[in-house]
Amino acid sequence: MNQPQTLLVTGGCGFIGSTFIRQRVTLGDTVIILDALTYAGHRENIQGVSGPGKVQLEVGNIIDEAFVKSLFSKYAFSGVVNFAAESHVDRSITGPSAFIETNILGTFNLLRHSLDFFKTLSPAKQKTFRYLQVSTDEVYGSLGETGFFSEKTSYAPNSPYSASKASADFLARAWFHTYGLPTVTTNCSNNYGPRQFPEKLIPLMINHAVAGKNLPVYGNGKNVRDWIHVEDHCQGISLALEKGDPGKTYCFGGSAERKNLDVVNLICKELDLIRPKKTGESYSQQITFVEDRLGHDWRYAIDDTVAQTTLGFKRKYTFESGLKQTILWYLDNGPWCDAVVANAASAMNR
Repeated sequence: MNQPQTLLVTGGCGFIGSTFIRQRVTLGDTVIILDALTYAGHRENIQGVSGPGKVQLEVGNIIDEAFVKSLFSKYAFSGVVNFAAESHVDRSITGPSAFIETNILGTFNLLRHSLDFFKTLSPAKQKTFRYLQVSTDEVYGSLGETGFFSEKTSYAPNSPYSASKASADFLARAWFHTYGLPTVTTNCSNNYGPRQFPEKLIPLMINHAVAGKNLPVYGNGKNVRDWIHVEDHCQGISLALEKGDPGKTYCFGGSAERKNLDVVNLICKELDLIRPKKTGESYSQQITFVEDRLGHDWRYAIDDTVAQTTLGFKRKYTFESGLKQTILWYLDNGPWCDAVVANAASAMNR
C-alpha cells in the first residue's frame, strides 16, 4: 500500500483525524472525509491542508445508512479509517445514548458497507484493502501501580465511553473472522497536541490558565496517564494501515506516564517561562481540586513493543518537547479556540 490511495476517513475534522489527514495528503493520498461536524469536529481543523494529495469533505453521519452507502458508490476507496467517535468520558457518563449510537451503531454501519464494497473488488485490490478501527487504551480498564496494557490484555471497560469503543472493536474483529473483511484495530494512550478540542485536560488547562480561571483537577490529581503526541500516534496508524496484518491489533503509547497533577504543574511551569504574569505569581496558584469523576480509572500505560518490532513504529516527541510545542500552538491560535468553541455551542444547540 505504498502507492497513493483514496481513503475514506471518518471523523476527519476532529483532533486526531485531521492530523492523520495532514500526514496522508503530504504522501499524495486522496482523502474523502466523512464528518458530522458535531461539537468536536470543525472545518477549521482541515483549513490549510496542503500537499500533492487532495481532500474532499462530505458532511454526514456514520449512522446514516443511506449516506454511507452512497459514498461507497461514489468513490473507489482503497481503505477506510474510522476515527469517528464520541470520546469524552464525562459526557458519556451524563449522556451515554450518543456514545451507543455513534460508536457502536455507526461502526456497524461502516463495517457492513465496507464489506459490501470489498466484495466488488478484484482479488488484487482486495489484497491491499484495509478497514482500520481507531480505538483507545480505555477498553482495557484500569491498571494498578505496575504493569502495562498490550495487544494481549483482556478487555475490561469501565465507562459508557470505553464500553462503546470495546463493542466497536469486537464488531471489527467479528467482521474479519466471520466475513473476511481485512480489519485492523489500533489502541492508543492519551493523545495531546495542536487542535484538540479544549474540553480535554491539556488544552483546558492552557486556556484556563491564560484566562485567569481556576485549573480544576479531579480528586487528588494522582491518577496516571500515558501521553502520546498526536503526530506520533497518527504515524503509527499509517504504519498499521500499510503494514498491519488483517485481524490484528496494534498498541501505540507515548512511554510518558505522568500523574494528572504533574501534567498541570508542568503546564504552569512552562507558562511561567513563556508568558509570565505581570504579578510574578505562578499559574500553579490557580490549581483547584474538584470532586473526582465517577468510576475514574486509576492508571493507563501501554507497552507498544509489538508496534515497534513489527511495524517499525518510532516516536518523534518526548512528553516535554511535545507539551511545549502544544502550549506554544494554543498561545498562538486564540482565534482557532474561539471559533471551535463557538461552533461547538452552535452544534449542541441544533
